[in-house]
Amino acid sequence: MHLPGEEGHNPLKRSFSDITDGHGAAADQEGPKRFSPRRYQTQVYEVARRRNTIAVMETGTGKTMIAVMLIDEIGQAIKSSGDIKLIIFLAPTVHLVHQQFGVIKEHTSFEVEEYYGAKGVDAWDKEHWEKEFKNHDILVMTPQILLDALRKAFLTMEAVCLLIMDECHRATGNHPYTKIMKEFYHRSSMKPKVFGMTASPVIRKGVSSTMDCEDQISELESILDSQVYTVEDKTEMEVYAPTAKETRRFYNPTWFSSLDLKEKIKASWSKNDASFLKLQESIQSNFKDLDDKVKTLRRRLSNDYEKILYCLDNLGLICSYEAVKVCLENAPTSEECEVYRESSIRCRYFLEEVVGIIKHSLLNGVEIFLDVGFDYLKAVDLGYISPKLNELVQLFHSFGVSRDLLCLIFVDRIITAKVIERFMRKVTSLSHFKISYLTGSTTSVDALTPKIQKETLKLFSSGEVNLLFSTDVVEEGIHVPNCSCVIRFDLPKTVRSYVQSRGRARQDNSQFIIMLERGNEQQRDQLYEIIKSEGLMTNTALNRDPEESVLKPCTLDEISEYIVDATGASVTADSSVRLIHKYCDTLPRDKYYIPRPAFQFSYLGDSYECKITLPPNAAFQTLVGPTCKNSALSKQVVCLEACKKLHQLGALNDHLLPSTDKPLEKDIITESKGPASGAGTTKRKELHGTTSIRALSGTWAEKLDGAVYYAYKFDFACDIVTELYSGLILLIETELAKDVGNIGLELYLVSKKVKASVSSCGQVRLDREQMAKAMLFQEFFFNGLFGKLFHRINAAEKQREFLLKKETRKLWRQSYMYLVLPLETLNDSNNESWKINWTGPSGTGCNGSQIFHFANSSVDENSFKDMVVVAIHTGKIYSVFEVLSDTSAESPFDTSEFNNYAEYFNKKYGILLMYPGQPLLRLKQNHNPHNLLVNFNGEGGSGKTSESGLVNGKERMYAHMPPELLVCTGLRREVLKSFYLIPSLIHRLESLMLASQLREEISGHPSSLQISSSLILEALTSLRCSEDFSMERLELLGDSVLKYTVGCHLFLKYPEKHDGQLSSLCQSVIFNANLHRLGIDRNLQGYVRDGAFDPRRWVGPGQLSIRPVPCECGVDTLEVPVDSKFQTRDRGIVVGKCCDMGHRWMGSKTISDCVEALIGAYYVAGGLSAAVHFMKWLKIDLELEPSLVSEAIATASLHSCNPMVEDIGILESKLRYVFSTKGLLQEAITHASEQDSKLGYSYERLEYLGDCVLDLLITRYLYQSHKDMDPGELTDLRAASVNNENFAQAAVRHNLQQHLQHCSGLLQSQITEYAKFLSERDIGSKLQGPKGPKALGDMLESIAGAILIDTKLNLDEVWRVYKPLLSPIVTPDKLELPPLRELIELCGSLGYFYKEKIVKKDETVDAELSVQLKDVLLIGKGIDRSNKAAKGEAAHRLLKELEKRGIAHSGSARKRKLGAEQVDDTSPTKQKKTEMQLPVDTTELSSPGTVRKTSSLKNDIPVIKPINMKKGGPRVSLFELCKQQQWQMPTFKPTEKDFSFTSTITLYIPNLGNIECTGVPRSDKKSSLDSAALLMLYDLERQGRIIIGGC
Repeated sequence: MHLPGEEGHNPLKRSFSDITDGHGAAADQEGPKRFSPRRYQTQVYEVARRRNTIAVMETGTGKTMIAVMLIDEIGQAIKSSGDIKLIIFLAPTVHLVHQQFGVIKEHTSFEVEEYYGAKGVDAWDKEHWEKEFKNHDILVMTPQILLDALRKAFLTMEAVCLLIMDECHRATGNHPYTKIMKEFYHRSSMKPKVFGMTASPVIRKGVSSTMDCEDQISELESILDSQVYTVEDKTEMEVYAPTAKETRRFYNPTWFSSLDLKEKIKASWSKNDASFLKLQESIQSNFKDLDDKVKTLRRRLSNDYEKILYCLDNLGLICSYEAVKVCLENAPTSEECEVYRESSIRCRYFLEEVVGIIKHSLLNGVEIFLDVGFDYLKAVDLGYISPKLNELVQLFHSFGVSRDLLCLIFVDRIITAKVIERFMRKVTSLSHFKISYLTGSTTSVDALTPKIQKETLKLFSSGEVNLLFSTDVVEEGIHVPNCSCVIRFDLPKTVRSYVQSRGRARQDNSQFIIMLERGNEQQRDQLYEIIKSEGLMTNTALNRDPEESVLKPCTLDEISEYIVDATGASVTADSSVRLIHKYCDTLPRDKYYIPRPAFQFSYLGDSYECKITLPPNAAFQTLVGPTCKNSALSKQVVCLEACKKLHQLGALNDHLLPSTDKPLEKDIITESKGPASGAGTTKRKELHGTTSIRALSGTWAEKLDGAVYYAYKFDFACDIVTELYSGLILLIETELAKDVGNIGLELYLVSKKVKASVSSCGQVRLDREQMAKAMLFQEFFFNGLFGKLFHRINAAEKQREFLLKKETRKLWRQSYMYLVLPLETLNDSNNESWKINWTGPSGTGCNGSQIFHFANSSVDENSFKDMVVVAIHTGKIYSVFEVLSDTSAESPFDTSEFNNYAEYFNKKYGILLMYPGQPLLRLKQNHNPHNLLVNFNGEGGSGKTSESGLVNGKERMYAHMPPELLVCTGLRREVLKSFYLIPSLIHRLESLMLASQLREEISGHPSSLQISSSLILEALTSLRCSEDFSMERLELLGDSVLKYTVGCHLFLKYPEKHDGQLSSLCQSVIFNANLHRLGIDRNLQGYVRDGAFDPRRWVGPGQLSIRPVPCECGVDTLEVPVDSKFQTRDRGIVVGKCCDMGHRWMGSKTISDCVEALIGAYYVAGGLSAAVHFMKWLKIDLELEPSLVSEAIATASLHSCNPMVEDIGILESKLRYVFSTKGLLQEAITHASEQDSKLGYSYERLEYLGDCVLDLLITRYLYQSHKDMDPGELTDLRAASVNNENFAQAAVRHNLQQHLQHCSGLLQSQITEYAKFLSERDIGSKLQGPKGPKALGDMLESIAGAILIDTKLNLDEVWRVYKPLLSPIVTPDKLELPPLRELIELCGSLGYFYKEKIVKKDETVDAELSVQLKDVLLIGKGIDRSNKAAKGEAAHRLLKELEKRGIAHSGSARKRKLGAEQVDDTSPTKQKKTEMQLPVDTTELSSPGTVRKTSSLKNDIPVIKPINMKKGGPRVSLFELCKQQQWQMPTFKPTEKDFSFTSTITLYIPNLGNIECTGVPRSDKKSSLDSAALLMLYDLERQGRIIIGGC
């Protein structure tokens, strides 16, 4: 590419004077670390500014700083021009990438980033790379990463302005440097500037002549489109980067004869190798995995043998002994199957035998010989150490005792580095040196991980390691300024290696020591050739005149490649093989089968033809390539054709990467990871509105001539026969659905139940006068009962105003209009005989009895029993209970403040009584409405109310009042009692109306699909509502229905996609974020009921709220816009509480759960077709088309049957089902490892389908069988039933494993072992054994999928077959939770805390779990390969110990987890029983289960954070303390007296006993619990047991 203003210029003559003013930007730059370039650096820099340059300079001379100067100038120029161009710095190793990244970042002000394979860049897509390009100016990377990015068209060469190549001499052959230049740079129309750096432009072993050297340099220049430049005057360079002083160190040839020893070792190897050969021959020919494993271990055996002999020949007995120990440490261990175990044992047996052989040859222990007085010459004579190793030891001795030495020792082999490092560590006379070793990241078992390599190199650079043994991994470019000595223990093989390793010695007066064998002419000649080559190379580079030398054009061979037109992405023949393997790596696999391509070559006389076979789940199976001159080329070409076909089939995307399947719908998106991300999760909370109920809207109030209403009668029947309730009538403008307007429900009062019945009574007309009277009645009664009739004019004055005295239109809203009126008859179920009670306030007449003067009438004594009256001074409504004959208004008042009642009313309200002598009336006061929909008494409670208005069992309060202050309403107490039921009844009716309204939206009309409003209501109701029903059960069922329908649809629609792709597509539809989006799009959030009914805030039409909650969100509509500002993760947000606008915060996952619950509801009501109907309404476009089923059957019918027909018949008889299409069953029992049989199919797709089928069938069965089961327990039952282990056991019980077609010896071995274990296990035994091979469970699932297709999606037929196969299906009494889950629940139910300690050791995990009982600490230990399995084993052992002490988990007593806010919950009765049985002995148990007596004295006093004094804060602090110390949860005992609560807390501390504290009285229970908890904490602090206020 061209920099600004440089179009058409010769890239070699490129100048930057047109861009800058000629001054380097580095000189003007502020911020980065400043440096002053040396004269020779400036000289090279000026040349590099003018043309593409290969800087040939000694290591340590600062080539990187020249690159930094170029970066700085070009980078500033690009920024000034406004162009978006990249600078790319390439380094051939990860070590160099780290190093150069640090230098550039330190010395420039640009945005720099480093890239290498371990960062996962291979998985990055175009969007990810574009983000990197946008955010960074300089990219430091390995060349393969740039090559891949160019090939995938994530980046073009035109986007690069400067390309720097460190160690550019590697640009030869098939190195990525070469491919970058030939495939992209030389083809680019706008080439970037190139700057190469090397200390040796010759990469071959050497050069034979000046002409040879010239040719190599010329070839490098041609490839890099650059010219070599080196500094002629090296005087200054020698000052800054002095060349190490080169010396030779000679050692004697090895003369010790170890033939006898070698013969013994060889005999042992031969014997074990013969065993391997015999084992190979015993393996069935079709079990390729076992054969490959044995071959691998056999090669491992030979490799170990070769390593031992190499060390024996070159290093001596002691190092060969160390080599054996190294091999033993890395020896394979496998427990997977018998063949693996035997092979691993063979390897270990050989090594252990060799250990014995070598030990026998050593007269004494190794450590004794290496002590201070060790005679090295004698050791050489005995062959303990080789002369070469002895010379190295003496060399180290010559360094003295200085700890400042940094010495790098180069060896050829990893094993050499490892064993010499171990040897030197044991030499006591060298103990003052810190010794380590370094290797590259190879596939060798001896190689170090990249992390350890980086740490080791850092230790060496900092001087914490003095002697570093290394392979050639650090020959190039690694900068260690203080390295004072480099030793070539093994000779360099090339001139590059010679120059580069010498350059590692950077310190002044450093040494470069080459070790040579005396008299070895071959070594001498090799070194001579290398030194001669270096001289020729240096002279040639110096003598080249860049102005006269002609840059040869790069020869671009014709490349066979495939280019994607849409993006420009390309794949060449040589890169296609790697791409095919990468594609296969993305295909589904299991432990028995790794998907790989298979190649079959055909020799056609003078050419080769290759046939590629891809795994069964690939986009296609076989392809034959064109003929080629050799087999390697034919393989590349067929892979290139395969890549082309995979792209055309969509298996490779337009960037030639394995396709990641997009969602089924175009509009299904993944949520962005913003601050409010996490749609569909429990962490995210969203503000939503509430949908208005259309059935309750009305305009009848505006009609002048009256209106027609639909009437619905409310009848009430109490379970106490003497308790009578008046009938009421509901009048609304819209007719309700039948299942809403005709219902019955039970209302729960204190110690009684009332059955409420709602029934439709047709239509009724009210004239204008009746409408006005009805509205006035409702305003009067609703405000009198549930609000206030008198309101203060303003807050500052005491003067009050009668509410109904003013205009009351504001109390009515068109969106919420109904009337509730009393009926004349009581409990008359005859809907045709009802009549509205229009009685108003009036007198009842006098019959000669004692007359009482009321405010509005005179009433005789016999008439006003249970009469409803209203106090004129307060507006409160009462019912008359009795006459207090011996009292009057002149009777003494209750308090000393007033002499009598007359004085009280006079002074308090300014009322002068006219009839003070009348007897007082005892009145029943009205009370706040309660939530009567939930039977709180039935839960074992005391019937007392919570703060949200639940049933309260307090003693009823009465009022005493003169009759003349009361207005007689003409209604009886039965009407009043009925009206108290209205809030709960109307709330339930409104909920059903909303459910019916949603049903109409979904279906188009009310009765569609025959789904009831109550079932929809259940799907809309969250657990937070505290109802006796919730969405959880339906959600569980709906989840399975959704998974099945989407899964089946995808299976049928995309027959070419493998199970992994189907799973990905399915997940994109069914994952919570998408369900959340679909629900939001359909406004389901407005229908969801997510908060408990609060009757105190209930407001009916015509009523003024006395507990307003003003809206603070700034939205003045019922609906809240979907916006990130109404989304949060703030834990302090209260969920479920509505403001007066109906806005409420809701958990995001609740909407996703509601979607699944509605799917479950429609499935329960109308089967699969109804569920699909609802899903389509949600815009999930799916169809279970019969034609697609027929196509699937037709495809399966073409399968060739591998086993005998009789075998298929036997399997069908076991299944009790005969397949119409045998190919389906054949596919269902064929494992992917059968690839070699060329069947072209396997069971993975059917397994995917069968998993969906069985999940639905089992969930449906459990849902129907356990109708009253808690949703949590239903989930546990499903988890216990729908899992691979359960399916594997079912397969073995019915001997289905015999029919699995596979070619895996490991699988066969594990099936045999598993079947044997199950046959020998006692029924009901909990003995831990081998897990079922996944393939067995998969086969059972795939057969279910096959039956489903064969029966044309007949789920009932599949269940007919599978119910007996899966029986016995787990029941609640047989349910076994996973050990860790059971332990957690057990501890939670008993108030115990458990602690875990996890330690990772190589390939295993050690887990330790502990539970503190009263005075005993129980410990369980587990060891396994995974964290989960190890903790499971530890939990299993701990549960056994608890069971011995009578502490066991009862499934029926399972409770939900306790949160910190529930610390006040008292422990169950069982806790007291088990505590009495807990022993205090200290009997020690053998590991892995241990009992320890708890120490009462601890040196460390626990420190807790400052106590949060808000409500719940002290309890949380106490909870955290108990958890930290593993103390049992404290118990609380609250008592109520005189309208206040006092709580007593008891805490048991191990070996110290109980501590008891009583808190101060508080107005509510929770505050009293906090008071007790706070006093307990203070008491513990006073006793010195805790410290409060720590961080």
